[in-house]
Amino acid sequence: MRRRGRQNKNGMLCITLIVLILAGVMSIQIINLHHKNESYRNRQKEMQAQLESEEQRKKELEEYEKYINSEEYIEQAAKTRLGLVHENEIIFKEKRENN
Repeated sequence: MRRRGRQNKNGMLCITLIVLILAGVMSIQIINLHHKNESYRNRQKEMQAQLESEEQRKKELEEYEKYINSEEYIEQAAKTRLGLVHENEIIFKEKRENN
């Protein structure tokens, strides 16, 4: 009988030890998953901010595209780059004095 009692105590001790080890491993895994989840949340926030920034940039580029396709831009480019003017415009040139 004493032998059986010792075997039960040893068996219970082994089972308790295994349960404690499993609980420790599970706790470590839960902590690691929590840290990964936090890093993923932070990454998601960064990417959301980047997406909003890129959407704003897209709107600005669309507005710029409309502007460069407008008559106003074409006239301004023709005047500044090519020196063209309308028939009824008067051009004044600055006279430089030589010293």
